[in-house]
Amino acid sequence: MATLELYGTKTCQYTKEMREWLEWEGTDFVEYDVETDLAARERIRVLSNGQRTVPVLVDGGKVIQIGWQGRGCIVNLE
Repeated sequence: MATLELYGTKTCQYTKEMREWLEWEGTDFVEYDVETDLAARERIRVLSNGQRTVPVLVDGGKVIQIGWQGRGCIVNLE
């Protein structure tokens, strides 16, 4: 079972780039769209202490990366 979770949005190009990198590496992960999934939006708000930048990569319940190569998209987590 995958422990990596990718939180992002369908409209964020950096979420797309991170997804493609994970797929290219052959990494198992579960992806959540925080614009459409209210439960995922709340989880990432708590996990990232209110950080509003996506993509966010979570491993075993801990944030291991925010943004992709120093860039990200700002989202409303309210």
